[in-house]
Amino acid sequence: MASLVAILDMKGKSLIQRNYRDDVPPSCVDKFLPLILEMEEDNVPLTPCFTDEGINYMHIRHNNLYLLALSKRNSNAAEIILYLHKLVAVLTEYFKEVEEESIRDNFVIIYELLDEMMDFGHPQTTESKILQEYITQESHKLEVQVRPPMAVTNAVSWRSEGIRYRKNEVFLDVVESVNMLVNAQGNVVRSEILGAVKMKCYLSGMPELRLGLNDKVMFETTGRAARGKSIEMEDVKFHQCVRLSRFENDRTISFIPPDGEFTLMSYRLSTPVKPLIWAEASVETYRGSRIEFMVKVRGQFKRRSTANNVKIFVPVPEDADSPKFRAAAGSVVYMPEKSCFCWTIKNLKGGAELLMRAHFGLPSVTSGEVDGKKPLSIQFEIPYFTLSGINVRYLKIVDKTGYTALPWVRYITESGQDYVLRTIHDAKSSSIIAPL
Repeated sequence: MASLVAILDMKGKSLIQRNYRDDVPPSCVDKFLPLILEMEEDNVPLTPCFTDEGINYMHIRHNNLYLLALSKRNSNAAEIILYLHKLVAVLTEYFKEVEEESIRDNFVIIYELLDEMMDFGHPQTTESKILQEYITQESHKLEVQVRPPMAVTNAVSWRSEGIRYRKNEVFLDVVESVNMLVNAQGNVVRSEILGAVKMKCYLSGMPELRLGLNDKVMFETTGRAARGKSIEMEDVKFHQCVRLSRFENDRTISFIPPDGEFTLMSYRLSTPVKPLIWAEASVETYRGSRIEFMVKVRGQFKRRSTANNVKIFVPVPEDADSPKFRAAAGSVVYMPEKSCFCWTIKNLKGGAELLMRAHFGLPSVTSGEVDGKKPLSIQFEIPYFTLSGINVRYLKIVDKTGYTALPWVRYITESGQDYVLRTIHDAKSSSIIAPL
């Protein structure tokens, strides 16, 4: 449990705080940033949790803010850190951007949210859709809603009763993000798949949903034979609506969903994978006059699939000017503020290979060398495709009234935040030899 929750600016000044148990003096908030700076000076690794003079400090950083929780007891630190992340998510739902200005402009609503989301230091309602039913940003609605909705006190606190739709539908998206690092020799140094099952539910009443995946552990536990490929997921995290006891017993994902859009589960796979989209650049420098690039991109996935909105970011010297581009497909834009150019390909088919040339002028005083530390980075999205091979075996909707519902399933693979290739070579050692 937390005794005090505060939101601080980057100078350590408290913008707003709520004391729940009165056993931690508010002056401890002012000590937070000096303690952080002291640890940095002493080269002590900064962790989200530390203790000083019997006070436990638990914090996260978001944009230009610190979210801080203090406790004098032996609290569950992981639970409190998770609560702080949920607080950020709820504030984002309300204000779109959570930053110092939005905190200062919405003191009243934030105090109300802090009161509803935690009681005497114990986390309570953290589902933003339920909170928005009785904590609104329009003052006249506050007078109309006298009591909170029943969902707050029900066992199913994330869904209100009495929901009705003329057309009952469920949309399920399996989204996998690929993070990858490739060294200069073309070898994959690190790769991981971060997956998420996202849902949009427009269902009447209080239906129960059951989701079946090609889960390797489930097949082994039940003794059934897998039809096709099965996968072994790691670091599986569920929305609070999933019945964890049921999943632990027989790996069945059973739940009563929130209304609208939410993330049902997330997972990670550390299985080694090859780059879905390969790119390399050949650089030829003419000292004091110009620098030329030849970039090759290749789709290394199934031929029947297509990657959409492929963007290859290629670093250039900071003082390069007079850009000229020639591409076999797509468009190229110079981005001087980021010292790179971006080659955008709307559609790249599996197995396809494309080339482009870039020419830049250089001042006579420059060395003309591209910073070797900056790699190529790629963004893309491949619909109807999953790299891990995850498959939704079934999505059953159980409702006592017996209405019919339409489930829709879609698969998407996209680049993660860290899909980089250190495949920029000097023209003499490059494997790119075909001209445009």
